[in-house]
Amino acid sequence: MSVLLPNMADFDTIYELDEDEEETAATGERGNRVVSDEHLLRYAPDPVIVRGAGHITVFGLSNKFDAEFPSVLTGKVAPEEFKTSIGRVNACLKKNLPVNVKWLLCGCLCCCCTLGCSLWPVICLNKRTRKSIQKLLEWENHRLYHKLGLHWKLSRRKCESSNMMEYVILIEFLPKYPIFRPD
Repeated sequence: MSVLLPNMADFDTIYELDEDEEETAATGERGNRVVSDEHLLRYAPDPVIVRGAGHITVFGLSNKFDAEFPSVLTGKVAPEEFKTSIGRVNACLKKNLPVNVKWLLCGCLCCCCTLGCSLWPVICLNKRTRKSIQKLLEWENHRLYHKLGLHWKLSRRKCESSNMMEYVILIEFLPKYPIFRPD
């Protein structure tokens, strides 16, 4: 195994390591050769939160997300791609959420007679809507965003104004791994 020295005079010199030195170099115990995953995650920027901007919310899921381009993503992703991705999520919500609202109203009207069992269909439909959005975001990640160092996911967060929970789109920055990291 060869070692590159920082001194430019010894640039062409190749030194052989002993077996114990090779083992410490391979495990990363020597110097700053290997960067741990915790170190990379600690210095990653804070994630971007895209909150719901609609006027109807069913079990924490808003009927649309804000399509305004966050300034933090400048240079990471094109504003057109961001708007297209949010548009796909909003189209999925526009297709599924009105059905959920109708079932919620029917469930609330019949709640006393059915002892709350009439709310199960809307709970299942809401779960199906969340799963379809998560699947859409995974497709978007695989298609584009993982290549750009971003990861989109649907996350449940506490509202800023109350103790209620809401679903938001969380855009996380993937850490950049050093290319000289040993396997």
